[in-house]
Amino acid sequence: MIDWLYRYPPLYPGILLKRYKRFFADVQLTSGEIVTAHCPNTGPMTGVSTPQSAVQLSKSDNLNRKLAYTLELIQVHDNEPTWVGINTFLPNRVVKVALAKYLFPELGDYSQIKGEVVYGLDKKSRVDFFLTGSDEERLIYLEVKNTTLSEGRLALFPDTETTRGQKHLRELMALLPLTRAVMLYFINRGDCTEFSPGDRTDPIYGKLLRDAIALGLEVLPCRFDISPEGIRYLGLAKLKI
Repeated sequence: MIDWLYRYPPLYPGILLKRYKRFFADVQLTSGEIVTAHCPNTGPMTGVSTPQSAVQLSKSDNLNRKLAYTLELIQVHDNEPTWVGINTFLPNRVVKVALAKYLFPELGDYSQIKGEVVYGLDKKSRVDFFLTGSDEERLIYLEVKNTTLSEGRLALFPDTETTRGQKHLRELMALLPLTRAVMLYFINRGDCTEFSPGDRTDPIYGKLLRDAIALGLEVLPCRFDISPEGIRYLGLAKLKI
């Protein structure tokens, strides 16, 4: 029995015609109908938005939505044919389930999982997850980053310059060494077995990540298998710094 962390609703296959204005994607369904779908991904989607690629859409029955369809998956051929998750709202939901199942033994013991906890030097940021245990030594601040860019089997983050991502690294670094800080890279495709910072897309981020690791930041490059059926955890990718 497959231990799904997330099961997709019924999906509608099609071909991507174009993605534009970040939030829109024109798709030709297998029926021949052309629809405009919501694209729940604000990034450039480098390498995962190629026209004529196979895609999968979900459909909402909410009559108040302007766009009934949502772009969920796209198929790439960087290695073998591989589905890549597009919906950036899902990684945190999946990680929350995985944390509840204690699928990351690297985190050790914790008893409570809190989301969106205020932290940071100016107390204006929110960490994705805050894990607590029976004593203060178990405090863990955990940030999740969706990762889709690849070079062969090597997953890379980020896929563009990210001042927000740089800020998150600096804020996690400020927590060290008094508490544990963890960066979890959600590799949203099953064909990558290694992970590195995307130095060509954001060299500042790459330097900050290495500096943070030297100070004690823990990095979990987590591999996930993505299919139209759902999402399951594959274990850690090899970290190449």
